[in-house]
Amino acid sequence: MNTPNTSTVKNILSIAGSDPSGGAGIQADLKSIAAAGGYGMAAISALTAQNTRGVRSVHVPPAGFLTQQLRAVSEDIAIDAIKIGMLANARVIDELGDWLAGIRAAAPAGHGVPAVVLDPVMVATSGDTLLDAEADAALRRLFTHTDVITPNIPELAVLARGVVATEWEQAVDQARVVATEYGVLVLAKGGHLEGETCRDALIDADGVLVEVVSPRLDTANTHGTGCSLSSALATFYARSGDWGSALRNAKAWLSEAIARGHELAVGGGHGPVNHLAALWDGVRPADSLDSMTQWWERIAGIRVRIDELAFIRRLKDGSLETADFEDYLGQDSLYLRTYARVMSRASELAPTTTEQRFWAASAASCLEEELSLHRGRLAEEVPEPSPATTAYLNHLRADANDYPVLAAALLPCFWIYQDVGKRLAAANHPAHPYADWLAAYSSVQFDDVTARAIELVRSVHRRADGPTRERMWRAFEASSEHELDFFAQTAADAPGAGVGLITPGVALPVG
Repeated sequence: MNTPNTSTVKNILSIAGSDPSGGAGIQADLKSIAAAGGYGMAAISALTAQNTRGVRSVHVPPAGFLTQQLRAVSEDIAIDAIKIGMLANARVIDELGDWLAGIRAAAPAGHGVPAVVLDPVMVATSGDTLLDAEADAALRRLFTHTDVITPNIPELAVLARGVVATEWEQAVDQARVVATEYGVLVLAKGGHLEGETCRDALIDADGVLVEVVSPRLDTANTHGTGCSLSSALATFYARSGDWGSALRNAKAWLSEAIARGHELAVGGGHGPVNHLAALWDGVRPADSLDSMTQWWERIAGIRVRIDELAFIRRLKDGSLETADFEDYLGQDSLYLRTYARVMSRASELAPTTTEQRFWAASAASCLEEELSLHRGRLAEEVPEPSPATTAYLNHLRADANDYPVLAAALLPCFWIYQDVGKRLAAANHPAHPYADWLAAYSSVQFDDVTARAIELVRSVHRRADGPTRERMWRAFEASSEHELDFFAQTAADAPGAGVGLITPGVALPVG
């Protein structure tokens, strides 16, 4: 009988192969778990002879020995989450499946069942398939004991029985196929695709649940990123109980670990990420979350309230009255005119050429959108600004001489728009009364712009002192509240609320 875990530190078990060079496998898992604030345990499924240049040899211990390791741990220690990596053959996979079935069956009324994240190691960097047909079939059977699988692009193609995706939308479609067939969440990862940004999304049979976009880093320090991400995901989920939060935190941590890989001097090939960089800086795991990730989590309640608004629900299902939709468009048109001027002011204040160009381009695109998407749709003249619209714009104008605070105040207009827009676009269909509008709510172009906005504010936050950072957060929080009010100001919701879905910084196509 294991001892219940009454500690706030979660116990995470990694089941994977070893990497003697320390960058991937069990060794990377244990570092990732520690960096994410968990207590790492390890059951080794295979031994490898490898370094940063490649794998030379693999030795697989008897499958029964893996079972002995698993029983030794689970009979003594409460396991809060499990990460599964390299599994070399069908016998090992089936033994693991039997053990997982046993611990789940033994859990009283579903309590104490650890979350399971499976990183299916199926395709080598060279493109060669690592599992034979028998092992492939066994791995698919293992999915029934799994909550999330995290294949890379080539592995996703194998699981979906398709060609290797070259576009993000193709990867999302394949992930939905896999999620539907096996009843699991699939983490689609864009690391193998091209582009200035890297997209990762948790996907179920209905589509994208949460998506995270981050700048693509130009570095050779990518050894073990798949192992590290899946381990961090399992750990952050054990801490929060929410897969969306876990993905955002894991991605923020991994992005910094990759960016700081150059601080290490390990090997002559693809070097490891710097798993423990934040810890070496003296930052505790509980406090090590990226500042923007922390902000996003702190407005979770606001985001939930936005999703629950009648305006959003009716816009999504097509039952929104035409008059309510036009009221929203009129206020949004008014908003965007002043919003563009505020972004122009941010461009004047910005200290770097890159930031100046971003805000200037965003302001120009904002005006273009106001002309194409709003004036062309409104049946009447643009109305007078509502109290909610006026309050939001006054909030932005109040920070017009403080660049860090102004940048933070502008960010929710990008980020919340993208977040809500993804779910609205996912509900679209040809017969939807607002099909052309919903089609504009999700685009690769706007995803990239949003990622750039987040990174820009992140860099401003890093340069700021303590008092300025606090003012930045307050401005971000206030703008998020104004976003909620703007959405709620039509007759679809109770009177007294106010601001809507804003489309900053990118000209979206008219459907």
